[in-house]
Amino acid sequence: MSEYLDMDLLRFTTAGSVDDGKSTLIGRLLFDSKAIFEDQLEAVERSSQQRGDGYVNLALLTDGLRAEREQGITIDVAYRYFATPKRKFIIADTPGHTQYTRNMVTGASTANLAIILVDARNGVVEQTCRHAFIASLLRIQHLVVCINKMDLVDYKQEVFEKIVADFKDFASRLEVPDIRFIPISALHGDNVVDTSVNMPWFKGGSVLYNLETVYIANDYNHIDARFPVQWVIRPQTDEHHDFRGFAGRISGGVFKPGDEVVVLPSGFNSRIKAIHTFEGEVEEAFSPMSVAMTLEDQIDISRGDMIVKANNPPRVTQDLEIMTCWFSEKPLNPGGKYIVRHTTRECKCVVKEVRYKVDINTLHKKEDDRQIGMNDVGRLVLRVSQPLLADSYRRNRQTGSVILVDEFTNATVAAGMII
Repeated sequence: MSEYLDMDLLRFTTAGSVDDGKSTLIGRLLFDSKAIFEDQLEAVERSSQQRGDGYVNLALLTDGLRAEREQGITIDVAYRYFATPKRKFIIADTPGHTQYTRNMVTGASTANLAIILVDARNGVVEQTCRHAFIASLLRIQHLVVCINKMDLVDYKQEVFEKIVADFKDFASRLEVPDIRFIPISALHGDNVVDTSVNMPWFKGGSVLYNLETVYIANDYNHIDARFPVQWVIRPQTDEHHDFRGFAGRISGGVFKPGDEVVVLPSGFNSRIKAIHTFEGEVEEAFSPMSVAMTLEDQIDISRGDMIVKANNPPRVTQDLEIMTCWFSEKPLNPGGKYIVRHTTRECKCVVKEVRYKVDINTLHKKEDDRQIGMNDVGRLVLRVSQPLLADSYRRNRQTGSVILVDEFTNATVAAGMII
């Protein structure tokens, strides 16, 4: 299992205040790890020349929208893929502006690790705290705090240590078990892929070294067996005339042929006959593998059902309390009806109560202000029309998350973490 997870890709997101150098850092990572093509580099060199930057502006590698390039800011979430001999990576480059909080939440929702950039000249600012809070809210277990633009403060160790102390003071209120600090200059490449000759006092390794070596196997829940069924496979061919398999992505735990399982919500028991993957049958399957299972007994199972272990079922509930980030320009309607999507199940819900709104800059609860608008974070109570098979988000990010959808426009209006 560990071999599969170690080489399995690392998803990480970048966050930070405007002009902290997120796009430059990603451009530098891609450039120094030889992950960009010659024609891409030529295009960046051409654009840099046209803009009169005076240097090869690697930020242009990720800022793909014309508006982003013209304004020198990141608006949309840009995903980039690259690999080293040790690991594969997916980067979500997310915006720093307050009005794009929903974009950051979207990009960070599947991340194992978050890189938070801090401008060495400005230190820890409101945006830094906000992004760290969102990373904590989304249960990202690993934070790499990159103190950037060290070249503009003469690579001074005391500047770095002051920012580290300030960030640790704030982070003591968050639930992030692994926080690392790295002084860098994204523009010049100090401590990004190679260690910096300008900062011999720092011994913590480069950004890429930390990304390659961070241990993420424990981030997945291998205790609570959860298999939401996405699709029932009935080929009805001569070769597989009686085949009836249940396909989906495992959301937690470990499944093996011969295991006793329960199908929810029906409550029928059976045993796993075989577990199939694209490569063939396997002797064990675990999160985040996509598989098809066959059972010993003929049970009526459909999309939205969940296969679990008998001694460890999820919570079956029609009342959900969630922390939510509101995405829609149309504010939350208390008492309003929405569609809730949870794993492979979909049903209607009503907002029973808004408990409070969170000031995401100070982390204070605002119980006197319960108006939830775009980019706001708040705590809601929902009543759903049929029982959901849920865990708390703290325990399992897959079975503990929901999205709310406007039933008339079909637009996603919010993401929620079940408490």
